[in-house]
Amino acid sequence: MCKIVKRGHFPSDEKEFTGKHVDKLYKAGQDLYYLLNQGYNIKGASVFVGNHYLLSERQRLALSRAISSEKNIKIRKEKEVKDNLKNSIVNIDGFNTIITLEVALSNSLLIKCMDGTIRDLAGLRGTYRIIDKTELSIMKIGETLEKHKIKKANFYLDAPVSNSGNLKKKIEELLKNFDFEVEVMNINNVDSTLETLDNVISSDAIILDKCKSWININREILDKKIENNLCVDFNL
Repeated sequence: MCKIVKRGHFPSDEKEFTGKHVDKLYKAGQDLYYLLNQGYNIKGASVFVGNHYLLSERQRLALSRAISSEKNIKIRKEKEVKDNLKNSIVNIDGFNTIITLEVALSNSLLIKCMDGTIRDLAGLRGTYRIIDKTELSIMKIGETLEKHKIKKANFYLDAPVSNSGNLKKKIEELLKNFDFEVEVMNINNVDSTLETLDNVISSDAIILDKCKSWININREILDKKIENNLCVDFNL
């Protein structure tokens, strides 16, 4: 039995992402949005805005993940698949999708972003371990995909990340009895692979900008099946 772990939990989040601090973040977000629409790059603009509002590193990271230019939001929304998924093959950014659900189940910080996705600030940094929330996260993915009557789910995991092999076995074990085919691939170039595919399940902004089409499964799961009390909504 895994010990209870709160994925993505930072004690400071309960202060920095509530009350008056959220109002300051919204103002900073408006400024960052303006600068991005003027052609400034996200890195330089977020540093400028972060310094102006004296934001913490976590607050700056939240802004850079939540705020996108009008152009990029339009590109992503035009490629989002909302139609019937019956008999389709979906391509899943494994760590990206599972970790966000683990964060949600841990009641840690989530960010509702301007492009309609929900992102976390947990970070991977080459290391991962299975926690007590992992199985439930995988099952919620399976249940949602089965509801949509898909034909096959391809999970892509970053091979260099620790425990990617164990997660592969866990996904195969938990989803073997669902009414769709499952293939789990540990590869070295997940991002560049997903960027060439359609029906991609991910919240990675770079992947969403480049892939042929994508599905906002995490948003569906989080809106309907997981209650989280620490979620900052920039999609206002």
